[in-house]
Amino acid sequence: MTPTVYIVVGPTAVGKTKYAIQLAKKLKTEIISADARQCYQELNIGVARPSMEELAQVKHHFIASHSINDTVNAGVFEQYALEKADQLLNQFGAAVMVGGTGLYIKAFEEGMDQIPAIDPAIRSQIQQDIALKGIDWLQAQLQTMDPEYWAQADQGEQQNTQRLSRALEVVIGTGQSILRFQQQSKKHRPFNVQKIGLEMPREQLYDRINQRVVEMVQMGLEQEVSALRPQFHLNALQTVGYQEWLPYFEGQQSKDAVIQAIQQNTRHFAKRQMTWFKKDAEINWHQASS
Repeated sequence: MTPTVYIVVGPTAVGKTKYAIQLAKKLKTEIISADARQCYQELNIGVARPSMEELAQVKHHFIASHSINDTVNAGVFEQYALEKADQLLNQFGAAVMVGGTGLYIKAFEEGMDQIPAIDPAIRSQIQQDIALKGIDWLQAQLQTMDPEYWAQADQGEQQNTQRLSRALEVVIGTGQSILRFQQQSKKHRPFNVQKIGLEMPREQLYDRINQRVVEMVQMGLEQEVSALRPQFHLNALQTVGYQEWLPYFEGQQSKDAVIQAIQQNTRHFAKRQMTWFKKDAEINWHQASS
């Protein structure tokens, strides 16, 4: 039987972790996380990292495996996940991957574009500019410097700070659009892939998102974010659940307003995830249990 990687996808808060653990137990294998934020040791509550009880049930990989000071991107994940999948497939004949970062999963399945190394000083300057001037500045830079990329980016991508900053650093560092490096064919993988998508009615999902944000705050999210404030210029912290606290710490917004902003931005994030995954005809969709 050909070794198979079962990939569980879907929006945040839909119940992917619970499903993946049950599947991994059934297959007697381990789990590779495909989450661009849960890999950071310093981020816990705000990224909805699996609980200690969940992590104890099945061994997880790419959870708290890197520091926010490390360079982690789709290319890094591709190499990490391929090596780990090879180990798991040789040992168990199957592996489970779970996550909501579509670009990471695409890299694992198809390979990443070979973009030349970019001077870290360029990335650092862009992150500082974003922190000072916001996403409006970033969007304007791309419209001017890489109008071809901007024209093909969908609405979700035009709001994705991480994707936009990557495109900007590439055009500054190479003088060419990131699109020039995205023309390669898919790489062959020596294993089968079966993709399972979890979804639920939007109103129900949004209720779960709203409730989970409240629970994060009760668990100590404010304290987690406060301790990370000196690192807020890092790319890893340009993310939902963390950036919304800045006006609060500066005395410009109430905690209730922060909670509402995180809830809204998380709902938008979930919508972008579904837009990405629904484009993939190979995903078999299932209604998640409530």
